[in-house]
Amino acid sequence: MNSDLVFKYFDHLSDEQKSQFALLEALYQDWNKKINVVSRKDIDELYLRHVLHSLGIAKIQRFNEGSEILDVGTGGGFPGIPLAILFPEVKFTLVDAIGKKIKVVQEVIDGLKLENVTAKHSRVEEISGQFDFIVSRAVAAMPTFVHWTKGKIKKDSAHERKNGILYLKGGDLTDELKEYKTVQIFDLKDYFQEDFFETKKVVYLPQKFKGGA
Repeated sequence: MNSDLVFKYFDHLSDEQKSQFALLEALYQDWNKKINVVSRKDIDELYLRHVLHSLGIAKIQRFNEGSEILDVGTGGGFPGIPLAILFPEVKFTLVDAIGKKIKVVQEVIDGLKLENVTAKHSRVEEISGQFDFIVSRAVAAMPTFVHWTKGKIKKDSAHERKNGILYLKGGDLTDELKEYKTVQIFDLKDYFQEDFFETKKVVYLPQKFKGGA
């Protein structure tokens, strides 16, 4: 499975974007031999399990030029790096508390010559500034994640959808999300045909204001 899987669902890409997506596999294969950030099983299905999965967020929300996005617990750079390729006019900050993972992320950023991405070895609580959206891939239960990212979302929205959290998760989320009245859940099987996406979802939680969720 190669980068053609991405082009199947995202067909308005520049030549530079196509070459960047195509280069991802070689970069991750090389760095994964030195520092294991993607499971050996998953590295062979990188475009399905990591790249296209990350881009599921883009099927729910297009980011406007000049937006600022924070990727919390980015691991090997997902979902941040695929989204940064797709939205070159958007600023991405990728954060992880594990130094060796951020080392790989930085090397991939350099290899792709991405100028709209900053990688930081830090806990999210220590990151300064505010962002339009916070993205992540199932690093914690939603109540914990909301606690970690408190105060990190800009109040004023530059998109039709309110600023908030866009979270990639799978399985039954009923219990985890029961306290959030304004949450929206999008099934990725409605956007991608592959069986892998049967139980995968994007959870959107808008910025919480006083007087209601």
